[in-house]
Amino acid sequence: MNKILTNYSSIILLLVGITCGSLIGLLLPDIVPVIKPLGDIFLHLLFVSVIPLLFFAIASSIANIGQHNKLGRILSVMIAVFVLTIIIAAILTIMVLWLFPVTASQDASTLSMALPDSPTISWGDRIVQFLTVEEFAHLLSRQHILAFILFSFLIGIAVRRSGDVAKPFLQFLIAGNEVMKNMLNILMRAAPLGLGAYFAYQVQTLGPELFGFYAKPLGFYYIFGTVFFFVVFSCYAFAAHGRRGVKVFWKYNITPSLTALSTCSSLATLPSNLLAAKSMGIPDAVANVVVTLGNTLYKNGSAISSILKIYVAFAILGWNFFEPMTMVTAVGITILVSMVAGGIPNGGFIGEMLMISVYGIPNEAVPAVMIIGALVDPLATVLNATGDTVAAMLVARFSPPEERTAVSSKY
Repeated sequence: MNKILTNYSSIILLLVGITCGSLIGLLLPDIVPVIKPLGDIFLHLLFVSVIPLLFFAIASSIANIGQHNKLGRILSVMIAVFVLTIIIAAILTIMVLWLFPVTASQDASTLSMALPDSPTISWGDRIVQFLTVEEFAHLLSRQHILAFILFSFLIGIAVRRSGDVAKPFLQFLIAGNEVMKNMLNILMRAAPLGLGAYFAYQVQTLGPELFGFYAKPLGFYYIFGTVFFFVVFSCYAFAAHGRRGVKVFWKYNITPSLTALSTCSSLATLPSNLLAAKSMGIPDAVANVVVTLGNTLYKNGSAISSILKIYVAFAILGWNFFEPMTMVTAVGITILVSMVAGGIPNGGFIGEMLMISVYGIPNEAVPAVMIIGALVDPLATVLNATGDTVAAMLVARFSPPEERTAVSSKY
């Protein structure tokens, strides 16, 4: 018993904090504004730490990969894993929707939500804004995370190409990575209090919206998403390292899952994801690349919600979603939304705009799918964030032999 308490004390405390926060949100809503600042402080500290963590983790990993061709092979395997598993998520969602249709009301009163203004700029200009910024200082904002990741990636490649003269800078990157990991270990000790307070706010805010028009689509998402979380992720872990892979994944995936559920932020979950990946035995060369890039480019939860939102929009308009070209196009949109829009401010809105432009969906159907996107956010974030570590397990399994040996020694 003492051994269990020692090994799982942090998880137990986190569960206690979140449970207390849930009860406060449900039973004592007047207290929520008093304790919410504690959650905000914790979340702000995490966000402040994530930017330097991303830089040091990505740049040091890229710069420290010994062979030039090994980086290319890791990235190739990563892209293959990301695309294939996103397609699997989309196809499974379509199949389950076909078996268990979700009806939607066409009552216009349920669609009352103002659309945000969309600037009239070309897609070429959008791509420039997504991938670059005008000044270095803008890179340090979470609003330009995709540009920051690209910059960190290029720094790592530049260090690799600079040879011996860059060794001091490489040591700086490696040391910075270790320092940030230790700092995040310190911050996570406050997680039970911070996440408990923030979870109380989430329960109080989202609770009243989970009924009425949105009940069936949300019921589908939360039931299917939960099954997907346990069954499909377990299958991926088994494909990576058999039964012991499943055991190790779920042993260390609890803290990232609870963090994602509480904060509704993949970025805030990144620190605990990296710690979990290390505990799972995933090599740093793989984890620091796959988990950090996956935080922006790989989102199972968004893939499922993208299919569901398209389906609901079609149901509202009385259109047939299950035509072959409609479903193939939906999978294509899902890949774009899951792997591109994740690093873009208001990326979900980009997904809605893609739906409108590709399918010619009238604007009146868009508010409903936007609200669904907001209400599924807690579970979507869990699927988005924790999918990164199981994807890293798969990448490590199918990466060069020396990487595979490193990870298998843990099991």
